[in-house]
Amino acid sequence: MLCVGKPKYSCQLQNKMNKIAFTSLLLISTLISCTNYGQLKVVTDLPGSLDENSGLATYGDSSVWVVEDNGNKDEIYQVNLKGKIIKILEIKNGGNHDWEDLTKDVSGNLYIADIGNNDNERKNLVIYKLPNPTSEPGDKIDAEKIELYYPDQKDFPPKKDARLYDSEAIFHHGDKLYIITKNRSKPFSGEAHIYTVPDTKGKYEAKFVGSFTPCTDWKVCQITSIDISPKGDKIIALSYGKLFIFTDFSWDDFTKGNMQEIDLGARSQLESVCFLNDSTLLISDERTHSTGGNLYTYSLK
Repeated sequence: MLCVGKPKYSCQLQNKMNKIAFTSLLLISTLISCTNYGQLKVVTDLPGSLDENSGLATYGDSSVWVVEDNGNKDEIYQVNLKGKIIKILEIKNGGNHDWEDLTKDVSGNLYIADIGNNDNERKNLVIYKLPNPTSEPGDKIDAEKIELYYPDQKDFPPKKDARLYDSEAIFHHGDKLYIITKNRSKPFSGEAHIYTVPDTKGKYEAKFVGSFTPCTDWKVCQITSIDISPKGDKIIALSYGKLFIFTDFSWDDFTKGNMQEIDLGARSQLESVCFLNDSTLLISDERTHSTGGNLYTYSLK
């Protein structure tokens, strides 16, 4: 901006103030772009102690149950919709190797998917089955082990172009748990496998159901969580920025129905999805580089 008819020092001061104002606007613009959560509506900021949240489940009240992934405590957390931890339960006999998702069944049992397998080399995959945590009076809870392995994995790890055995996504239907894998292959193919195991304590060979390719851009096409609607007529898979909605399907390979892809417009580290009700989703992301770490809603309407 030009200074006309003013003392030199006044012009210098004005120019300096203009530069500061411009820099401030640029900084604000940058912060807004870094916290762009697209179509997601922020409900609350999750506690800082849950920066690495990786799984969500809700029992239809004004709270969610949360787990964290690899390297964190053997605990589940009940968090209200204001972002406050209201209950912590230690899992008595369930170590957190890499907890990656939560789901529940119609009886209220909660399942923790300890099946994170970034390097595709684990031989100790397990899903922990817990009784309804909302009814637990103490600060510890028992877990039964559902141990499993993938019948088509022969090498630990396999070659880089066949690393299809990481998983961060499970849901429950009938008397089975459905596992959807996260593609770690190089070059990236996008292919995700579907397996099932019984929902009771034991050691199982997972049953291969089928596979699908949601999309092929590795930045936004790796499946990080999944859930089934209360009515059982919709299945939602989450990735780093997209939703994949399955409808009009038959069991067990639900991908044979219709799949709708929705770009959320968000590019944070989205890790968890669950149904709050038949038309509303709860979604969370990890906190990375001072962004994320929130609980969101998304309306399917």
